[in-house]
Amino acid sequence: MAEQGLRRKIAIEYVLFDMDGLLIDSETIYTHVTNDILAEYGKEMTWDMKAGLMGKPERDAAAHLLSFFPDIPPEFTIDEYIRRRRIGQDAFWPFVQPLPGALRLVKHLYQHKIPIAVATSSQRRNYELKSQHLMETLFGHFGGRVVCADDGLIKAGRGKPHPDIFLVTARTCLERDVGEGEIGEYVVTETQLAERARGLIFEDAIPGVQAGKNAGMQVVWVPDPNLLEVGDNENTILQKPDQILKSLEDFNPEEWGLPPYDDES
Repeated sequence: MAEQGLRRKIAIEYVLFDMDGLLIDSETIYTHVTNDILAEYGKEMTWDMKAGLMGKPERDAAAHLLSFFPDIPPEFTIDEYIRRRRIGQDAFWPFVQPLPGALRLVKHLYQHKIPIAVATSSQRRNYELKSQHLMETLFGHFGGRVVCADDGLIKAGRGKPHPDIFLVTARTCLERDVGEGEIGEYVVTETQLAERARGLIFEDAIPGVQAGKNAGMQVVWVPDPNLLEVGDNENTILQKPDQILKSLEDFNPEEWGLPPYDDES
């Protein structure tokens, strides 16, 4: 996949990050644990299945996955799958590692006092397990400005691709006047539209890209190479990202009106 140039240039004033598969290599763990469980039933989660799970809240993702296996015994319910998956994942979360470029970018924005926050579909308990060992190097730079799917700030059924989590994060964590809801769904003033356009979102999942564009923000898509191999996802995205990168290492802050990297970053 070649890097896609910017669709439009605008000076960015604040930055929102997804977490799983973008800042940390959690998707490898998700796949490993899930396939260990499914192997007992002679099943496997392939990347074309996984593509539809990424960015969804936990229960929605579990229901979507199990819909591919209607012949699995009825006692293997969504709740049972989530219970077993949680046990397996909890053993790995304290060791999950940052993805290339994440530490440098987050530290750079922090040092230059660019407002930053995390907007994740992960549950709060899982965020804590994934982040505690990375506080000094990564997550501590966010200063607690993190919104999780179960924080009570997002209405039920309004996960990605709805824009709510990004708008709530910008509004509550960074005090940006971005209003509420999708453009055309709620009344959004010209001032709020302009404020949304000053925000930059980093995402790895297609629903997250759609959520960012539905919010009226700029979006950089950093997809897993496996995601691109399962189909022509780049061309099936309803609203295109503003830039596509192979890795956060390829991000050039200057293209977005952000301070350039220096030798200290």
